[in-house]
Parts: sequence; C-alpha cells; structure tokens
Amino acid sequence: MIEARYHDRVNVLQDLFATDAATPAQDRSPFDRAEWYALLAETGLTPLIAIASDSYASAALTLTQQGGRITPLRNWYSFTWRQIAPEGAGGDRLLIEIARQLKSRGHRITLEPVPDEDRSATRLAQSFAEAGWRVEVSACDVNHILHVGRRSFAQYWAERPGPLRTTLKRKAKKVEIKVLTHFDDALWDQYERIYASSWKPKEDHPAMLRQFAAEEGAAGRLRFGIAWHNGEPVAAQCWTVENGTAYIHKLAYLESRRNLSAGTTLSAALFEHVIDIDRVALVDFGSGDQSYKADWMNSARPRYRIDCLDLSQPRAWIDLARQTAARLREADVPELAPLPPHR
Repeated sequence: MIEARYHDRVNVLQDLFATDAATPAQDRSPFDRAEWYALLAETGLTPLIAIASDSYASAALTLTQQGGRITPLRNWYSFTWRQIAPEGAGGDRLLIEIARQLKSRGHRITLEPVPDEDRSATRLAQSFAEAGWRVEVSACDVNHILHVGRRSFAQYWAERPGPLRTTLKRKAKKVEIKVLTHFDDALWDQYERIYASSWKPKEDHPAMLRQFAAEEGAAGRLRFGIAWHNGEPVAAQCWTVENGTAYIHKLAYLESRRNLSAGTTLSAALFEHVIDIDRVALVDFGSGDQSYKADWMNSARPRYRIDCLDLSQPRAWIDLARQTAARLREADVPELAPLPPHR
C-alpha cells in the first residue's frame, strides 16, 4: 500500500532527509538539504511537496505551481534539481505513484535542470512515462567541472592555458587576497557592493544568498574569497565545500578595476585552497556554458529538461502543439545529445 499526499510547507522535508532514505548524506549537494528548501520558501515561492510512502520508505518531489504549470521548487541559485527518493525498485515505485497522483494537480510538469550522472533524469523520465505522461527529455544547460584526481594545485595550474598562467604571473602582486572559512557580515557587505558594480545582472534574492552564506559558514563549509587593491575591495567570490566537492556559487569584480585581473588572482587562490587544503575530488562551476569556464575546468556534463504532458487533459494538447512548433523552429540549432525520449 502506497500513500500519496501533498504539503504546502517545506518543514515536512526535515524528517525525510533525517532518515537518509532519500539522498544519503555523503552524496548530498548544497541543494539536497531541507535548509535549502526553507530558504527558497522564504523568497515567496509556494511549495507543492508531493510525497509517497509505503511501509519501508518515502520519496518526494519538491515542486511549486503557478498559472497551471508545475515546476521545481528552485531559483537561479540552484545548480540542479532532483528527486528525493531511495535508490532501487522500491524508490522507483514511489516516484511512479507521485507522478500518477500529480495528474490531479496539473496537465503539464516541467522538471529542470536535472543531472543524469546519478541517473536522476533517467529515473524521473521513466517514472513519469510509466505513470502515463507523455515525456520528452532534452538537454537544457551545461555544467563545467574539474576532476582533480591526485593533482596538487601546482600540477593543476601547470595544465592551465598559457594566457591564464601569464595573467596570474603578471597581475597577482597587484591585489591582496584573503580566503575565509567563516562568515563575516562586514565582508559580505563588501561583496554586495562589488557585485552591484560588476558586469553581473541584478541579484535576484540577495537576502537569501546572505543567509545561505551565513549558514554555510556556521557549518564550516563556506570558502569566501575577497581581493583588495590599495585598500579598495575589488573582487569577491563565494564557494562552499561539501562531501569532497567544491561549489563555485558567486563571483564578481569591479568593472572599473577590470585591468587588475583580480578575479583571476582570487580564483587561483580559491582553487589552491580547495585542492591543497580541503583536498576535494571535484570542483563544480554551476550552470552555464561560458567560454572562460573551460580555462579552469577539464570536463563538462549536460543538464536536462524533462517535459511531461498528460494528454488526457485538453490543455495538454495545446501545449503539445506549441512544443512541436518550437521544435520545428529550433531544428537547425545544434544541441547536446539528449536522453532518448520516453513516451
């Protein structure tokens, strides 16, 4: 017997994560914790937490619903989104039941950006297809990563492109660098001023990001770097380290001090810290296929969009027509090889 239920509060996830029945603690990212979803809820998103349980385990999808569309409970700070479910056939049965019950809540569900190095995209696509949804999977983003292996920072740096190494050699002495492993409110104020004067778009939810950094600092996971030139803060970056992976969340420098290449010097200092001191196995540069990321990383992996339509509902046919028209318009645009469609 499987029981399915919905909640509009994220506090129900506390017990789910506490059991380790979903994503084991040693495999979690910053985006696989109840605290992360609590921060998202505080930004004004309305949670739709779909849970299925049997006598052995529970599974959940953290969603939100707006304008008839169901999408993940996430924002642009989230590198990925995935299911909360135990591995194996038991967890798959729970996911199928969640997918089946969600037909009563909407005609279309779009899940992104979902990783597949852990088979999340495959599991979700198969679960929704088994539940009777029309499922289409496509690549929607790129995640650049560094497999550190047994390299020291010196070995890693020797493999970087010549222009990058030359820039650091010429510009490193122009700035003073500090890397902190705790949260400093005054220095975060400096980060916000740098960001506001950088080339970056306006921050979406700065209060959420500050609270996240403070919580990560209290837990010992924060790696915050800041650079000064003649006493003026000119660049700052927010990283975290967890379960052998360093995550690059935010980086910014003053556009007016671009000639200092302070961002390059600061990045090198943080790479050195996480490689030689934290001894991480992986560095994750988040989402986006910006060309400069390839200078720092040595691999890339796709992120997927899983678009699910319940064709028993008339509104789904309208969306299918629009989806087909969009695909025809984009037919000549190359993209990453997607997972096979599930129908």
